[in-house]
Amino acid sequence: MERWINKVAVITGASSGIGATIVKALVKKNVKVVGLARRLENMEKIKNDLNNDKRDLFFPIKCDVSKEEDILNSFKWIEENLKSVDILVNNAALGTKYLCIESSTENIRNVVDLNLIGPTICIRETIRIMKEKNSPGHIFNIASILGQNIQIFHGITFNLYGPTKFALKAISDVIELELESIKSPIKVTTIYPGLVKTEMPPPIAFKVFPYLDADDISDAVLYALSTPPHVQIKELTITPLQTYQREENEQ
Repeated sequence: MERWINKVAVITGASSGIGATIVKALVKKNVKVVGLARRLENMEKIKNDLNNDKRDLFFPIKCDVSKEEDILNSFKWIEENLKSVDILVNNAALGTKYLCIESSTENIRNVVDLNLIGPTICIRETIRIMKEKNSPGHIFNIASILGQNIQIFHGITFNLYGPTKFALKAISDVIELELESIKSPIKVTTIYPGLVKTEMPPPIAFKVFPYLDADDISDAVLYALSTPPHVQIKELTITPLQTYQREENEQ
């Protein structure tokens, strides 16, 4: 991880859950981290909770990743103030309880804009900067096991959440091939978490199924970042051990 010291990482969905945990993990490794999320107050609290010597490494920006203007303004600020982007973690995502067969077009578009269009714009802007700075950077797309196998829980399929995560993997493939065609050293990694204890899934899910912690996903990001330049971690699927029984103090 030494080569990433003082480099710049951009994390979407940085106000809670997996995104917030990745922020803390990278800051601990002395990476400059820009957090993009709608809930600026949550990110400010994360910043205040960091050790005094680490607070200056975290830069929260209010950004709705479903809106192109917000994304472009955020990357403009990053270019002007931090000069580079070396790591991108596309983590922001939306699932909804509305059934596709009953959902409004607005709800469908909201999921696609946040889970698919937004991450693609973030990748485009990141690679533009990486190419200008000749940075051998790393792009992460946080998908889901629902992007490998659609499931239903209590009559809920989470609308287009699963299909957009399938598509996020396809985007990873497209970007990787395009980078290869221009002989770029930028890496692309897709991570497929199983159920993770965050605020997104319905709380009852954690009483029914084994689950991961957000730290388990941030550890995977650190692992992929720590590989030497010639090693490409294309995909990581991370699921809870089905037979593991958590102690009460773990829940």
